[in-house]
Amino acid sequence: MKPSTKKALKSILPIALGIFLIWYSYFSTTVEERRQILYYIKNADLFWVGVSILLGIMTHISRAIRWNYLLQPLGYKPSLINNILIILTAYFTNLGIPRSGELLRATALTTYENVPFEKGFGTIVTERVIDLIMLLLVVGLAFFLQTDIIWAFLKERGLNITLLITILICGAIAFPLLYLFIKKSKHPWVLKIKRILRGLLGGILSIFKMQKKWAFVFHTLFIWTAYVAMFWVIKFTVVETVDLTLSQLLVAFVAGAFAMSATNGGIGIYPIAVSSALAIFGISSVSGDAFGWIMWISQTLMIVVFGAISFLILPLWNRNR
Repeated sequence: MKPSTKKALKSILPIALGIFLIWYSYFSTTVEERRQILYYIKNADLFWVGVSILLGIMTHISRAIRWNYLLQPLGYKPSLINNILIILTAYFTNLGIPRSGELLRATALTTYENVPFEKGFGTIVTERVIDLIMLLLVVGLAFFLQTDIIWAFLKERGLNITLLITILICGAIAFPLLYLFIKKSKHPWVLKIKRILRGLLGGILSIFKMQKKWAFVFHTLFIWTAYVAMFWVIKFTVVETVDLTLSQLLVAFVAGAFAMSATNGGIGIYPIAVSSALAIFGISSVSGDAFGWIMWISQTLMIVVFGAISFLILPLWNRNR
């Protein structure tokens, strides 16, 4: 397959999957269910939607501040406004082409702040690793708080606990063996993997060497607390979800977070994932779908509006550079 064809497929397939899932969601509901979902969306309390959007904007500002903490040890301190505009533009472009935002962030930082591409990109990779660790912590917390009901749900879906335990034991045995193999092997591919892993580990450990490490930790915790909070406040927009607890909503939050990586910005699949998770706690498909769509529409609209504005303002703001 030609590289150009591969690139085209990587861009087109997630969008096509999202469109298909929207089509599937539409035709898998009755006319009455669609009417009720639309009613919930149209009559969603704009105050809570606004709070969710405001929290979303604050996470981008916090992310821009945190980015400078990673760049400062490298000898660079971009302007905060540039960081905010670049980040919003990157999220906006990710809606069209998956993962293009990371490359755009590093490129824009090189263009407007003279930060070498590889150094800027390295800080972005470090950010992603930290965010992955935070997501796994949230997954662990959700599982810990709702262990019984999640296990019951998985068993209903045919999960074989014996097989799962066997896989975990095999993984525990295989991991140290793989570590020894990578450590001692001189194969070119293995050496490349070692360099990548060493770079990632160095990026993570550099957090503890930076001047404002505790400020970095604070912003990381704030970003993820705000992510959960902007999801939590949406429960007040749908009557049936008002009484859901934080631990129950964490399960739906995790489902939505993983769905976001399946298609561009979670188009099509995000409401399905959130609704399926809420169904575990007895929330009807109509209310679950409405919750998922209100959350997705509000945050996507925020990215589109502020991302498009940032895309236009960024070169104008830096027109003298």
